[in-house]
Amino acid sequence: MKDSAGGDMADSTGVDRTDRAEDEVAALLERVRDGDLNARERLFSIAYEELRSLAGRQMAGERRAHTLTPTALVHEACLRLLPRDSLSCETREQFLLLAAQAMRRVLVDHARARNSWKRGGRHARVPLASDGFIDDPVDPDLVALDEALDALSRADERKCRVVELRYFAGLTGDETARTLGVSPATVDRDWEVARLWLFHRLRECERGV
Repeated sequence: MKDSAGGDMADSTGVDRTDRAEDEVAALLERVRDGDLNARERLFSIAYEELRSLAGRQMAGERRAHTLTPTALVHEACLRLLPRDSLSCETREQFLLLAAQAMRRVLVDHARARNSWKRGGRHARVPLASDGFIDDPVDPDLVALDEALDALSRADERKCRVVELRYFAGLTGDETARTLGVSPATVDRDWEVARLWLFHRLRECERGV
């Protein structure tokens, strides 16, 4: 990784600071699994900025008057993760996946609470055309997308995880491949197939099929 001057972002020992941070997250996750509450608090503290970036990404299509802010979404998601006896993950990427899933559940629960699924209602729209997710512009409401992802998970869980990791958790293809234990080429194929599957599923929902 490069710094603003173009040099390597490494400390005096030559260790890349990004690698060191990821090692710290992995060590904290191990301590969390052993029941260390202090490690749990430290984990969320050092990951806060990354979690807030995830929250901003997930709220990109929300209406301006939404009762949640990205900061509040991070806090609600953390509250959902904190009560767990242990976080069932070992790496930064797996932790971000759990956090992204928790954020999606918070937003969907808020959407359902305001009857956002009703036609003509002011429901949250998710800009799937961004980041190359779906080329043809289609902005489904959040609940419809959540239901489509649940259906995709039942049909092919790995492809659903690829979508969650790449789109919702914001990971690269290589990071997604490492998390799922597959090749980057497999991730690319799953990504393309999942995009098409979701596109057709959401179009069917819009037509009421």
